[in-house]
Amino acid sequence: MDRTEAQLREKLLKAEFEPEFIEQAIVYVKSYGYLDDERYVRNYIEYRQSQKSKRQIEQELLYRKGVSKDLIEKVYEELEPTDEKQLIRRQLEKKSYDASQCDEKQKQRLIASLMRKGFHFHDILDVMKHG
Repeated sequence: MDRTEAQLREKLLKAEFEPEFIEQAIVYVKSYGYLDDERYVRNYIEYRQSQKSKRQIEQELLYRKGVSKDLIEKVYEELEPTDEKQLIRRQLEKKSYDASQCDEKQKQRLIASLMRKGFHFHDILDVMKHG
């Protein structure tokens, strides 16, 4: 199972290892290439970018995986950008969105749902209007 440096450090702290031993263990596994945050971030983004918004992936990596914002941005710059509007279209298709059948309350619910998933408001409106 691949982990980030922060995740490994947290796991070892929970197991009540001494901080000096934790740092030695991290240096050791990094020296053999078993621990590589950049590789982890690249794989994480590549696997999830077809289902989740860029913002949602960034939040998961920052707050759940303990990866630095600089590293996330660096990897995103190297990867091919994803079409977030296409992701929004897919989400709307899953919800069986039909502009002609949908009332204002349903639209507001869909917009709120997509915004919670990290999509930008103007992108959502654009897709809802123009498909």
